[in-house]
Amino acid sequence: MSDHAPRDAFATRAVHAGAEPDTLAGAVSPPIYQTSTYAQDGVGRPRAGYEYARSQNPTRERLERAVAELEGGAFGVAFASGSAATATLAELVAPGEEIVVGDDVYGGTFRFLERVARPRGVATRYVDLAGDPRAALGAALTPRTRLAWFETPSNPLLKVTDIAAVAAAVAGHAGARGERPLIVVDNTFASPALQRPLALGADVVFHSATKYLGGHSDTVSGVAVTGNPAVAERLRFLQNAIGAVPGPHDCFLVLRGLRTLPLRVERHAANALAVARALAARDDVAWLRYPGLDDGRHAHPQAGVAARQMRLGGPGGPPAFGGMVSFVPAAGGRRGRSARERAIAVAEGTRLWTLAESLGGVESLVEVPAVMTHASVADSPLEVPEALVRLSVGIEDADDLVADLLRALDEA
Repeated sequence: MSDHAPRDAFATRAVHAGAEPDTLAGAVSPPIYQTSTYAQDGVGRPRAGYEYARSQNPTRERLERAVAELEGGAFGVAFASGSAATATLAELVAPGEEIVVGDDVYGGTFRFLERVARPRGVATRYVDLAGDPRAALGAALTPRTRLAWFETPSNPLLKVTDIAAVAAAVAGHAGARGERPLIVVDNTFASPALQRPLALGADVVFHSATKYLGGHSDTVSGVAVTGNPAVAERLRFLQNAIGAVPGPHDCFLVLRGLRTLPLRVERHAANALAVARALAARDDVAWLRYPGLDDGRHAHPQAGVAARQMRLGGPGGPPAFGGMVSFVPAAGGRRGRSARERAIAVAEGTRLWTLAESLGGVESLVEVPAVMTHASVADSPLEVPEALVRLSVGIEDADDLVADLLRALDEA
């Protein structure tokens, strides 16, 4: 972590974390160390410990330090993608051990756990952690459980899990190796601007840094943070041994994105709330999820939990609920289409919303998860509704976004 005082507000730390002026020339923008290797001062005497860029890179170290500070952890470990972070975290589990996973996760996470981890002997059990985590984990944890792994809010159904309740539920359990299961939280949808899982009892928090951390849809990378030295040591070994590290330019792009993270997330959340409220007022929306809706027929079932653990800038800040909205249009419309047909028509019929996978960039995106980001969960217990539309609400003018989306819905 950097030397910035804990009393500094999140917005201040976002600007300065990992961005201290360069020691050589005083550059305010962190330099990009675009190198594969380093000159050594003698045989077996690397200068400042730098040997080879897969193992160490100063730009990557800045990113790791910055995200660790923003998440309130001691150790950051960066990867070439969110999926690389997923794969490396799964290596904490040995054959014969198991992972208890929230029952709504990114399709790529499900694909890796089922088609890579399970064949090598790592069992996976999917449970609904959003309702009553204590009861769900009480029934799911076994002496083989190594990790409790979940997203909150989840992708794409926006389930919200009480992180502190999960921590309390696993506290007394003896899992794999006779140890308490480690809690792993995917914080991609919230980002540390809204939610700090480590402070709520998680052991590891990770991100697809491609999304809100980078924020501009111009890089692919991932990062994990922990306060546990033993876990950090193992992740660093795996990072080097597996080699799925981000390049220095990708690290620089995420570092640049972090500096505006609080501003962007505040606007994402405000715009998403406006979009969600506009959809909630429609009779032709059959199902709608946004953690900030706390009344009416589309009230989020965990709105109270979200309001407690999702706070802009930290625990003392106002509640804010991120930039993701999911909904299912009702069948019918002016053309008498099925819900699925209307979902596709909406996704293909917007002007300002780009039909694309991914999320968390400054631009607004729309997709149909069942045939895009979550195609890999088809015909599984995690299958998503075929008519589900997922929105990544950007930072454009909220009125323009609402008008464009509602026009597409009118015409669907």
